[in-house]
Amino acid sequence: MTAEFPGTTQLPEPVPAPAAVSPPVTEEERPRLEHARTLHLANWSIRFWAWLIDIILVLLLLNIVDSIIFGAIHPFWEILNGRLLDLGFHSLFFFLYWTIFESYKGQSIGKMVMNIRVVNRDGTRIHGGTAAIESLGKAFILVLALDCLIGWLAMPQTKLRVFNRISNTIVIKTDYQEPEGIQYVKEKE
Repeated sequence: MTAEFPGTTQLPEPVPAPAAVSPPVTEEERPRLEHARTLHLANWSIRFWAWLIDIILVLLLLNIVDSIIFGAIHPFWEILNGRLLDLGFHSLFFFLYWTIFESYKGQSIGKMVMNIRVVNRDGTRIHGGTAAIESLGKAFILVLALDCLIGWLAMPQTKLRVFNRISNTIVIKTDYQEPEGIQYVKEKE
């Protein structure tokens, strides 16, 4: 390079900077780990009632939609509609219902009524992919039977279904709490 431009000199090689030495950290300067929170696992009966509430509400909605859409062409629909197709559509709808609701707030309508929520094992909110995996086990009725039986028999006392274990989720009890700093006054009736 110096031959191409007369009067220029080559720059010296850079000297590496010495490694930074940090002073020893005292116990008071260390970041404190958050104490473990207590998460109360929901029992099977509460989870069953939440599931049943969801099933009833969604089936009512599906029946209303079916009667609105296919009410006028009902005779043709009965010929073309097989029960297997109906079961598949309902299962897909349940899968989407639980995936959307539980990825958004961690609760379906049945879980809201029963004050339970699905969360990651560390208590944090689940996301769409996790909710989809967790919902697979309860949306399809044949899979649900195996999912629960294996959970009850192979993992006793864990209160986990197989798809809870696969998705790394748990179902916990929640308490409805009023917002902080707000007091509600109820008038006598």
